[in-house]
Order: sequence, then C-alpha cells, then structure tokens
Amino acid sequence: MRRLLRLEWAKLFRYAAVSSVSTVVSQIVLAALVATRTTSAVWANIIATIVGTVPSFELNRRWVWNKQGRRSISGEVVPFAALSASGLALSTLAVAMMSHAAEDWPTTHRTVAIQIASLTAFGVVWLVQFVVLDRILFKRRQPAAT
Repeated sequence: MRRLLRLEWAKLFRYAAVSSVSTVVSQIVLAALVATRTTSAVWANIIATIVGTVPSFELNRRWVWNKQGRRSISGEVVPFAALSASGLALSTLAVAMMSHAAEDWPTTHRTVAIQIASLTAFGVVWLVQFVVLDRILFKRRQPAAT
C-alpha cells in the first residue's frame, strides 16, 4: 500500500512538472502576443494553449504515464485534446473578460492581468485533468485472462 501511495505521489509530482513546462511555454507565447498586440488577447490565448498542449501531451504520455509506441488518435490524442479544449474554453472566457476590463491599462499591467486570468482558469481544470488522465486516458490495461 505504501509503495502504491509513493508511486501515485511520484506520478503527481511528474504531472506537476510537465504542467509547469507547458505552462511556461504557453505563458511566454501569451505574454509576447498580448504585449506586442500582435493578435487579440483571445487569439493569443488560443495560440498559446495550442503551443503548450503539444509538449504537455508528449511529456505526460511518455514521462508521467510511461506510455511508449504508437499514439492512438481516438484513444489518446482526441480525448487529450478535448481535455485541453475544456481548459482553453474556460481560460478564453476569463481572458476575454480581463482583456475587456483592462483595455485601457498600461501594457505591462494588462499583460500580467491577462496571464493571471489564463492561469487561474487552467488551475481549476488541472486536478480534474490529472484524475481523468490517470484513471481513464492513460490507465494501464490489464491483460485479458485466457
């Protein structure tokens, strides 16, 4: 039982590390696009989330859940994308609201406020996503009894 608990904590730690990497990547892209006003804050959030999802999927699949071999489009990629889309939807709503509220703020304050809105929304989704990834998406399948 202790070993199982230790393995779960280790997996949660690795998941947190992967989330940190993908969050840093996403936030750099978001900040650059918002600060330069290259796109609207909503489009910047969408682009940043897509960019951060790629390393998140690969690192979670390989390092956190130790999955090797070919990726299943219907069994892994599509469900992972759907989970990411739920975080994207919530964060896009938060970013849109903050962007509107901070429209006349100085660039640095506006950028940081939009980043905080995005991070807060994704934080809400984070634990739910871990449970879904662990219990459903990347769950180890027991071989069928013969």
